[in-house]
Amino acid sequence: MQRLGIALENFLKTAGLEKGVTQQQALLIWNDVVGDAVGRNTEPESVEHGVIKVKVSNPTWRQELQFKKKEIIEKLNKELDQNIIKDILFL
Repeated sequence: MQRLGIALENFLKTAGLEKGVTQQQALLIWNDVVGDAVGRNTEPESVEHGVIKVKVSNPTWRQELQFKKKEIIEKLNKELDQNIIKDILFL
């Protein structure tokens, strides 16, 4: 099974898909990174070219998250072990 993982990783690198796959992982780890309260009030919708689009439950949360944007981006990139997320759009 380990060889399959290595083969898949090599294929993604060769095909130029590794960055896109890593970006998509940001959606999967969103709730772990932002915590329960923010996770209950947000829903990551998509990520493209290093920008995550996140639906927010109300304008108050949107405002609060604007202040925490830099911190969230840093945490996401740390978890992804790459500097791949550049911005977050709160919708």
